[in-house]
Amino acid sequence: MTTATARKTFHVIVSDPIPADALDVLQPIAEITARDAFPSEELVEALREADALIVRSGTRVTAQLLANAKKLRVIGRAGVGVDNIDVKAATQKGIIVVNSPEGNTVSAAEHTVAMMLSLLRHVPRADASMHEGKWNRKAFTGVELYKKTVGVVGLGKIGREVAARVRAFQARVLAYDPFITAEHARELDLEVADLNTVLREADILTVHTPLTRETRGLIGKEQIAMMKKGARLVNCARGGIIDEAALLDALNSGHVAGAALDVFTEEPPTDWALARHERVVATPHLGASTQEAQNNVAYDVAEQIRDILEGRPARAAVNIPSLPPEHLVLLEPYVYLGERMGSFLAQIIGGAIAAVEVTYAGEITKLRLEPLTWSVLKGILSVNQCETVNYVNAPLIAQERGISVRETRVQHSRDYVNAITVRVRTESETREAEGTIFGAREPRIVAVDGHRMDLHPVGHKLLTWQEDQPGVVGRIGTFLGEHNINIAEMQCGRDHPRGHALMVLSIDESVDAALLKKIQGQPGIVDARTVTL
Repeated sequence: MTTATARKTFHVIVSDPIPADALDVLQPIAEITARDAFPSEELVEALREADALIVRSGTRVTAQLLANAKKLRVIGRAGVGVDNIDVKAATQKGIIVVNSPEGNTVSAAEHTVAMMLSLLRHVPRADASMHEGKWNRKAFTGVELYKKTVGVVGLGKIGREVAARVRAFQARVLAYDPFITAEHARELDLEVADLNTVLREADILTVHTPLTRETRGLIGKEQIAMMKKGARLVNCARGGIIDEAALLDALNSGHVAGAALDVFTEEPPTDWALARHERVVATPHLGASTQEAQNNVAYDVAEQIRDILEGRPARAAVNIPSLPPEHLVLLEPYVYLGERMGSFLAQIIGGAIAAVEVTYAGEITKLRLEPLTWSVLKGILSVNQCETVNYVNAPLIAQERGISVRETRVQHSRDYVNAITVRVRTESETREAEGTIFGAREPRIVAVDGHRMDLHPVGHKLLTWQEDQPGVVGRIGTFLGEHNINIAEMQCGRDHPRGHALMVLSIDESVDAALLKKIQGQPGIVDARTVTL
């Protein structure tokens, strides 16, 4: 069905079932074509003029599908996994891929605890027995969660939520996460230890890591052997984190008392021995299968697509650094500033750029800064670049063009709470700009090539490098007036009296190449460049 027919700014394709209410977020800005299923040939054609695509798990987004999607800027996966999306192909085309890593957090955490309790109290087997008309209380004597040690492997959003719920049962939580500092663990009020300690002390072990090369088989034969005899395992994260063959052997030997599994290496399993084991509670990947979670991820992805189409940074991108919302609010004005500083420098430097160095100073150095560096690269590469450049493909294009990129952090800025300094180098020259944010969200370029300035990074600029002597500024002003070019603002900086100076004029009209050449030939002018931001 087509949910909007009037011509709007953007065109969004929805190729899997998405709640109509969630799409209301996009209605003010987009024409939406939504179907529960798109034949592949029709989807290829629909994507030719689309700005965004929303999918669940049903649509396979391949390189072939994306080949002719000339305008596509973002793909939204209403869920967590992106196995059905060729992220590499999307990245090469500069397409942002977003998902909803937190939309099912509560659902997954609740399901984990439900599986844990079902395992401890034999709920599924007791229920099945009752359905057979049997009343056999002695066969299903369980154990309590109270005062047990629950080992939580992975303290991401879901792991932390599981820990909070388990603690409500007055169980001890002992966690392992190599990316959590001791200080952060104290802030979370969690007891952390190395993996071997968690394995040895846990009565119940639950895993909450993504499936990566490092975590595949993380809990294998050796790790299971380290656990207490009679311990139990829970996996509602990703199949493959626990070695299924090693777990089956441990269940058969009695070393592991039971397991609760919502995920499997193959889904559905081709070998059902583990799922059908008498001491296993198994569900068919139901962690996110609640009405609330399905709606949450759809709303979340729709909001992200709206933000990206309207020029705001991605919140949960798969192929560019994702940021917590509180960090995103702080960094957003700096992303804007960084892009314009990069564009400013690229327009005043001559020749092919060989190196870019970005130095961050102040409180922002505590945040994740890759999006800022990428915004600087986007600004630089968008100048005289034939292909589309965005935050996703800017690092790839820089690499392809042999541009070295260096990021440095220093604790304090000389003059500001936070500052960004960008230095761009060619074989023949180096240019530098420093920027900061005034107040809450007012971007400024505060120095150019070491000369102090106060520049709004918008509009047309004329820069002149000149001898610091009487009459030069007046001659340029008169010259522009004679050519009907109005000066809105003037900034001047110099190295020392009667030395060299830099003047930056904010002007209402652009200066063409012929006029710029005449300015360069004026007495006292060493060089002149124009910038449009």
